[in-house]
Amino acid sequence: MATILTFIALSFMTTWVPLLSNAKIFIVLMKDDPFVSTKSKNFEDIDIYKERMRRQHDILLGSLLEKSVYTKVYSYTHLINGFAIHLTSDEALDNLWNTEGVRAIYEDVKMKKLTTHTPDFLGLPAGVWPKLGGPTTSGAGVVIGMIDTGINPFHPSFLAQASNGAGRGTIVKSGKFKGKCVTGDRFPETACNSKIVGAQYFARAATAAGEFNASRDYASPFDADGHGSHTASTAAGNHQVPVIVNHFNYGYASGMAPGAGIAVYKAMYSFGGFMSDVVAAVDQAVEDGVDILSLSVGPASVPTGPSAFLNVLEMQLLFATRAGVLVVQAAGNGGPSSTSILSFSPWITSVAASTTDRRYNNSIVLGNGQSFSGSGLSPPTLSEVHFPLAAASDVCKGNTSSALLTVESCQETEPFIRTLVQGKIVICTYTFDFESEAASIAIVADTIQKVGAAGFVLTMDPDISSEKIKGATMTLSVPGLILNSMEASTALREYYNSNTLRSRSGRAISFRATAKILDGRQASYNSQDPVVASYSSRGPDVNNALLDTADVLKPNIMAPGSSIWASWSPNSEGDQYIKGQNFALLSGTSMATPHIAGIAALIKQKHPGWSPAAITSAMMTTADVTNGYSSTPILAQQTNQLTPATPFDFGAGLVNPSRAIDPGLIFKAIPGVDEMSVRRAVGVGCPSKKKAWCSDLNMPSVTISNLVGSRNVIRRVTNVAGVDETYQVIVQEPLGVSVSVRPRVFNIVAKASKHITFVLNATQTTNTYSFGEIMFQGNQNHTVRVPLAVFVSSTLHS
Repeated sequence: MATILTFIALSFMTTWVPLLSNAKIFIVLMKDDPFVSTKSKNFEDIDIYKERMRRQHDILLGSLLEKSVYTKVYSYTHLINGFAIHLTSDEALDNLWNTEGVRAIYEDVKMKKLTTHTPDFLGLPAGVWPKLGGPTTSGAGVVIGMIDTGINPFHPSFLAQASNGAGRGTIVKSGKFKGKCVTGDRFPETACNSKIVGAQYFARAATAAGEFNASRDYASPFDADGHGSHTASTAAGNHQVPVIVNHFNYGYASGMAPGAGIAVYKAMYSFGGFMSDVVAAVDQAVEDGVDILSLSVGPASVPTGPSAFLNVLEMQLLFATRAGVLVVQAAGNGGPSSTSILSFSPWITSVAASTTDRRYNNSIVLGNGQSFSGSGLSPPTLSEVHFPLAAASDVCKGNTSSALLTVESCQETEPFIRTLVQGKIVICTYTFDFESEAASIAIVADTIQKVGAAGFVLTMDPDISSEKIKGATMTLSVPGLILNSMEASTALREYYNSNTLRSRSGRAISFRATAKILDGRQASYNSQDPVVASYSSRGPDVNNALLDTADVLKPNIMAPGSSIWASWSPNSEGDQYIKGQNFALLSGTSMATPHIAGIAALIKQKHPGWSPAAITSAMMTTADVTNGYSSTPILAQQTNQLTPATPFDFGAGLVNPSRAIDPGLIFKAIPGVDEMSVRRAVGVGCPSKKKAWCSDLNMPSVTISNLVGSRNVIRRVTNVAGVDETYQVIVQEPLGVSVSVRPRVFNIVAKASKHITFVLNATQTTNTYSFGEIMFQGNQNHTVRVPLAVFVSSTLHS
């Protein structure tokens, strides 16, 4: 029976292991199964099974090592089969590594308590989780449907937890959920459990189109790509899962709702997917009774036709919303261009992506004291000494058959002279081959390891203007650094050339330039304010492929999406930089979306009777528009600068889970959200005596794409605070617009609803969007914010 260890091992088998310089602790994983991977249903066998593994560990160590060189620290027998050992001998480590039955060895490291890292960043451990009984029960009873590339069921993020009251293979039905577990290739019956409560796959359209390959894509819910596992663990992965890549512990991962169930609907593959498969998946998910749908997928462009809101998927998601299912979708990765949004409809919660306060910075320190920052999550060069620098072309054979560009990009071992390159930091060049994926940083690291170099530094080719390096955030098993600055690359090469002695023929004969590479795996938390990520798609929302703008705010909300650690599938062939790993560090609105899905599950657990609109309202009206560190407005990354973020960058703002579970007021429903009202609102058929606007929908935002003269907007708020409260309405008016409110001050009793009327009058033609907000300030410490976005076309009344 396959176990999680099978997959962990794939990321360790070719890993570079440092030599011991002094006594260290190592964790040794064994090939035999731990107890949780056995088929035994008899829990009376637990102690017997574990004791047998402990004895096996002791017998192995006693037969292999002298007692004076080791101390066994722990035996691991439940979730993994292995042991921790304190070693004082290089030879002992070598003996262990070469022993039959040993699957992998990795060095222990000093750790401080930190997640990876967004639960802390969003305040969950001290805010929402304690109010829901702690992390392992946060989200309990809620099922999140993940429409993605499937799931890796052997990953520790998805193992059954004892607190759930069930073991692997036991599916815990949660409330109304009645999904099933479809078995298949790499997805046995035991794949579903109290965490993965259902799993199915949809590939009929992909098969018919000739795109689906069963040997590559797996005819089962198994994740052959990795994307689905990443998003699922971000939403509802288990709490405190060690993120170990290349023998290094990067922290502890946790989903936003660790106690929630995950229902898997695989409809996407390495090549993408087809809408008909996605539609089938949505249909099944709603029938099964999921509470939340997370879609880190979307169309390639704005759908053709009279309205973007009326394509089959958008309408189906409307029906899902009406059935009580909250739909959360990625905004798209087309930013920072205007109208690049790819999630359109008012009934969908569209998610933008932000950076966080965590940074991974690496540096190379030259022998002359200069230091240059770069990227690359790599170990440092050994000890504190400097190593000689050597350009790749200076330590290669003169008659090599490899092209010069291949030599400089360090893609082959054959050209290198081993005696020259060993113990040196090799200077490689990031050429156009990397941009076209004919070369990769992963191969650079592999080459450097095989030739015995001390490390590498990848400098920029002068002919490449881009500073966005492919693979710059990959984890490395050897010391390495990517200098994505042309200025730094030039300075390093000048230092090298001025300190390298050459013969008359130009051959390097003395390497006097030196350097050391620092540890790039250590994260820094420097209170840096988060910003809207440059890739995050922007509004305004559009009605159609002609890009006519709509009276709907998009995106709706923002969540962390940059450099997110989460689960991966080692079987993935899709990304060469994380191939074979159990975790991946990724960026995109795909990563932001499951954050919102998980937080929505926490709100749903706290308020099980709330509608999808109420949950979205709670998140939007309590979102942050200023930074927690500096109290300054959140900024947005543009092409070459930072600018103050607008609602078209981040919607209502950065999600604040602690406030979202107690929002005070909510916009409880969206009356009239059906196909006919949508058609009237976008001017497609269905004539009506009454003019309809999308701005009439009871949304927690007001967007008017064509204000001529004035417009009345009515909103209905509901008090969910549990106490009576008095609110004062404060308006920050958009440029060129005056806003009057009736009433300005009102008292609202618990559970009651009240209509508020806003009259927007054009005072100045702007011919562009301007922004403001309506703030409801309550006397029970509730603050409810509603963003305004208005395009004034004319001050004349129509």
